[in-house]
Amino acid sequence: MRSVLVEQPPRRHRGTEAISNSTSSKPKAKSPQPEVFFALSALILCVCGCGYKTGGHAVTLPASVHTIAIPAFINQSKTYRVEQVLTAAVVREFVSRTHYRILNQESGDADATLRGTVVSTQLTPVAYDSVTGRAASAIIVVNMKISLVDRHGKVLFENPNYSFHEQYQISREITSFFEEESPAVDRLAQDFARTLVSNVLEAF
Repeated sequence: MRSVLVEQPPRRHRGTEAISNSTSSKPKAKSPQPEVFFALSALILCVCGCGYKTGGHAVTLPASVHTIAIPAFINQSKTYRVEQVLTAAVVREFVSRTHYRILNQESGDADATLRGTVVSTQLTPVAYDSVTGRAASAIIVVNMKISLVDRHGKVLFENPNYSFHEQYQISREITSFFEEESPAVDRLAQDFARTLVSNVLEAF
């Protein structure tokens, strides 16, 4: 007698079948509604819009202040003419960032007067060129006394121990950093003025 082979259908594992059924029965995730995208976009624009403000918008001093006198700073340091460079940079920063009328000397017409004294300047090398042995970068520290007083003698801003410090690259001899008309001193003055004006405006 011949034996007949009957093919059996392949067995399915119950675990696999259960997973397949449960997967197919899951509802599809809904795509975000357009309103969500509009809300997120508006939030991002609001966040990005907050930050540095340009001229005519930074109004934080008392409303009675319209004119500020900024006479030349006093120099008690050994750095020649540094007070003139710093004063000019502060005047430019106030003009570019605020709506106030700026006078370059003391005047009875001024609603407030900003006075500054350069107490000391320091330059400390922090890195050296491996080939020439010269200083490649240095920390510059400017110590000052700063005060902003209104026409009635009220102190609006004051810091008797104002210290500004930044690290700069040195392209020449370190002794020439504070030379007259040095580009490095101009960069230092711009950074100092930006920091000082921000401190004054944000103190209220």
